[in-house]
Amino acid sequence: MAHQFLELPYPAESLEPYIDKQTMEIHHDKHHKAYFDKFVTAIEKAPELQEKTIDEILSDISKIPEEIKTPVINNGGGYYNHNFFFSILAKEIPFNVESQVGQAIVDAFDSFDYFKEKFSNAAATQFGSGWAWLVIDNATKKLEIVQTKNQDSPISDGKIPLIAIDVWEHAYYLKYQNQRPKYIEAFWNVINWEKVEEIYEENL
Repeated sequence: MAHQFLELPYPAESLEPYIDKQTMEIHHDKHHKAYFDKFVTAIEKAPELQEKTIDEILSDISKIPEEIKTPVINNGGGYYNHNFFFSILAKEIPFNVESQVGQAIVDAFDSFDYFKEKFSNAAATQFGSGWAWLVIDNATKKLEIVQTKNQDSPISDGKIPLIAIDVWEHAYYLKYQNQRPKYIEAFWNVINWEKVEEIYEENL
């Protein structure tokens, strides 16, 4: 089976005080696990999907059987998006303008500060539940900031994720309540820029 529920790659408390331990535990062990379980249940009706990776499935949603397309996109998206989100978090690994991804960000957005402003605005203005992403466009190889609603994934639109912020309330409500902008500001302290660089280099 190509699909496995991955444990957090670090202790749940390791992102304190920016993201609290309880939120991480509930987010990963409850919300993320529920998406994974529902996704696995959905593809039981489509054996041809069971040996494909989630990346392969979501990269060509036209191949998903119509009768299970909605639960696969919704729950498979939750599974993929959360795997990615948790993978790019680590506390206080600074942005490196000399790195390849650092240079690409400055080239695309003129400065890191302007990129931070644009990305934060995309996260703050995503209506309702969803995500903001820094991606590479597969066709142009240029960096873009995009929003997705609910658990839609940018890989379904030919994008390669580099950074993701989850702006569903379950990602921040215990600590930040209705103050999404404070959560977004805290997020800049938990981006694992070394991991982002690794992903960028793999997709040059």
